[in-house]
Amino acid sequence: MEAMFNKELKPTDIQHRFSFPCRALQYVDFAGEFSADLRVKDSSGELRLIRCRKRVHGDYAKPELSKGWRKYVTDYELRVGDRAALLAEEDHRLGSQFRIEAKRKIILFGQEVWGDLPRAN
Repeated sequence: MEAMFNKELKPTDIQHRFSFPCRALQYVDFAGEFSADLRVKDSSGELRLIRCRKRVHGDYAKPELSKGWRKYVTDYELRVGDRAALLAEEDHRLGSQFRIEAKRKIILFGQEVWGDLPRAN
């Protein structure tokens, strides 16, 4: 299992689309297109289809998650400051290529730690 990215969420990530580092593009097969539907397993074991698009800015493509991302945000009640990670992890039984995780900063025994977020609804 290899982390494609791990990012603290900003307002745009919550309200519109989730942009992430260009280096993660190496994990996505766009097959010559500008978007690809990723088969993603969430922490509850549910299979989700989340679209990954490439927005072209000059000489480089900026990747972002769009269709399916906002439903994930709602289902896990994500908010600004939470973290999201996408990991390259195949589950042949489920047919997924990736796993997505959401974390929130909590205080545990006086220390700040990142705790896993369960699905809210």
